[in-house]
Amino acid sequence: MIRGKQLTTLASTLVLCLALTACAGAPAQEPAAADTAAKPAAADAKGASTGSNLAPYKLVMIFPSGVVPKDLQAVQDEMSKYLTEKINATIELRPIDWGAWTNKTNLMFASSEPFDLMFTASWYGLGQQVAKGQIMPLDDLLDKYGQGIKSVLDPAYVEGGKLNGKSYGVVANKEFAATKGVVMRKDLVDKYNIDLSAIKELKDLEPVFQKIKENEPGIVPLQVKNDRSPASAILGYGMFDMLGDGPGVLDRESSELKVIDMFQTQKFMDTVKLMHKWYKAGYINKDGATNKDSEFLAVKAGKAFAYGESMKPGFDMQETRNTGMPMVTVELTKPYTTTGDTTSAMFAIPNTSKDPARAMMFLNLLYTDKTLLNMLDWGLEGKHYVKAGDNIIDYPPGVDAANVGYNLNLPWMFGNQLNSYIWKTEDPNIWDRYKEFNKTAQKSIALGFVFDPEKVKNEIAATNNVAAQFTGGLYTGTIDPEKYVPEFVGKMKAAGLDKIIAEKQRQLDEWAKTNKK
Repeated sequence: MIRGKQLTTLASTLVLCLALTACAGAPAQEPAAADTAAKPAAADAKGASTGSNLAPYKLVMIFPSGVVPKDLQAVQDEMSKYLTEKINATIELRPIDWGAWTNKTNLMFASSEPFDLMFTASWYGLGQQVAKGQIMPLDDLLDKYGQGIKSVLDPAYVEGGKLNGKSYGVVANKEFAATKGVVMRKDLVDKYNIDLSAIKELKDLEPVFQKIKENEPGIVPLQVKNDRSPASAILGYGMFDMLGDGPGVLDRESSELKVIDMFQTQKFMDTVKLMHKWYKAGYINKDGATNKDSEFLAVKAGKAFAYGESMKPGFDMQETRNTGMPMVTVELTKPYTTTGDTTSAMFAIPNTSKDPARAMMFLNLLYTDKTLLNMLDWGLEGKHYVKAGDNIIDYPPGVDAANVGYNLNLPWMFGNQLNSYIWKTEDPNIWDRYKEFNKTAQKSIALGFVFDPEKVKNEIAATNNVAAQFTGGLYTGTIDPEKYVPEFVGKMKAAGLDKIIAEKQRQLDEWAKTNKK
């Protein structure tokens, strides 16, 4: 979660909006360990390699982020010093804006730019990256240099990044379920005595937004962006299991493994019609269909009241750090676990890496080395945080969420989140709550199914291009669903929607023969 699955989570239906136009790479082969193979690394009891026998190497790690922290270089330098002792490597952290991620990574692959680690997810390009040969199979590397990872992750989650029987992504150890809802400024909730317990579904927010609109000039009641809104959050994985790349979903309320087109359902129409009603009423920012900035930035700037998100235990405190002001959350769905949730945050090794073995050594450390993980998560002790207990941290004097120099706030993305420090303002039992959240969530009847898009990759690219023309406007309420949904569906069908659904159904039926309980 993923920012919760940045769905976006958040963002849960983002894959349908991405125009995947990268040049196809050469088919990936089982990777050699580059120079590392000639000079085997020593290893500790957890499988973490030591750097005594390794040649120096610079790792480049790319990942999507809503911010580029001003102190990124300082944190990167300290991580490099630490990694030099561990695996004789330095690190370049390269956060890329969520809105620019697809275009920039496509260009990197097209130009064969060398880099070593990249974020991926079942909802964020994994299937296409495998189909295009852009990322490497990781099984041998995990066996040789990832024993720490295997000791931390449940074996079922190690299997989560597999396609065609091979592992292509290493799953972050975090929450493996999601619930969808809305994040709101606590000061305004308190000011207008808003009863959060009365908000059970999306339409219940209408009088709340009306009150903000009438009484808070200059503040947008609901901030959205082109690829995320409450509509996209609740529809994607809130009402449906998206089943990986391309169109074709399962209805969460159905007991049948029947793949359907979400865009032709009444649930979809009702939801986007509500968003259009709110847009016309002035409850939604007018630039929603083109806006690519993370919603919390508008709240942070004092220009917005609420936004939709994918949630998990303690999410209100995560967003309090993101916005720099107290936030509260309202859940609009019940927790749900799909294959997309268990594989919603992974790291892959691109086929342009010059030393994939060193890349796996680094990943392994993120699961076993608490010091390194927390440096990546929270920055430098004394500068960006201070210890307030064994695993508890707080801001140093004079520092807060609004002015801290290192504010990635992406602990869900990296390694073993259960080794991440807990903020003083958070529940000290948050990791136990994560475990309970995972245990009690409703499980999709297709949990464990991974769609292989290879046979319909051209149709998926074509339908993604069509979706990019319509979903931003529909999810943000900018365009009239009554007029545009029929046109949207017609163009999706012309681009190959029915062929994709048929292929998903075929694969799901095959999977069910040996996996459905």
